[in-house]
Amino acid sequence: MSEDYRRFLRLNQLPHVWCPGCGNGMIVKSLLEAINELRLDQDRVVVVSGIGCSGRTPFVLDFNTMHTTHGRAIAFATGIKLANPELHVIVVMGDGDASAIGGNHFIHACRRNLDLTALVFNNGIYGLTGGQLAPTTPMGKRSTTSLGGSIEPAFDLVRLALGAGAAFVARTTSFDHKQCTSLIKRAISHHGFGVVDVLTSCPTYFGRMNDVAEPYDMVHYLRDTSAPAHDSACDHGPPPDTSLLPTGIFRDEERPDYAVLYRQKIAAATSERRAS
Repeated sequence: MSEDYRRFLRLNQLPHVWCPGCGNGMIVKSLLEAINELRLDQDRVVVVSGIGCSGRTPFVLDFNTMHTTHGRAIAFATGIKLANPELHVIVVMGDGDASAIGGNHFIHACRRNLDLTALVFNNGIYGLTGGQLAPTTPMGKRSTTSLGGSIEPAFDLVRLALGAGAAFVARTTSFDHKQCTSLIKRAISHHGFGVVDVLTSCPTYFGRMNDVAEPYDMVHYLRDTSAPAHDSACDHGPPPDTSLLPTGIFRDEERPDYAVLYRQKIAAATSERRAS
């Protein structure tokens, strides 16, 4: 029997504002499935977003939610988690939100290993503000500010997260709904900073600029430009050839959680003051 996810939604905020064929709705469905399968307390889930198409996610979700400024979602989420470590804090960002204006926050969150889950809605373009070139736009692909095709190499967010030291790093697509749900579930369950880079479709801008404007074609573009990591002859990270972006889990390791270390430091300092 299928689950009824309406209890997780603010029904008075529907219909949502995403374009027909946008993959964001599929990612949100995967997120709700993961939360439901983990049986998380709805009142202890926090969803924080920045600005962009993905930034509209908290508007329709009936959790504790916060819509923050561009690139600063991780900073707000850090404060929430440190104030109440018992909360399940999920950060929703677009690819530009995470890797451009919010790039330093993303890098240092990976390094710090605070127990947050970061979901990057990666459509390879700035969808909300007019289809401009993003750090993740594949080389050669067109945008409204690169009509002749991008001449810049794209950020690989998986490689970035691995290099910055994130404890859990995965990639999936909004095409592969089952895998998307599974990896989000794994990231939430992981105790530490978890990143899931979700390649998603934007038929309105990326699709129209690159001859895959129909939602059906855009979904199959995701299928045809990605492949499971075990098919890439590289089990420890994305291969040098990025013509097919590998999906799956690239790191899953346990490291001390920043919040735990922080509380231990405070407790030690308090004991020292009392002893003196």
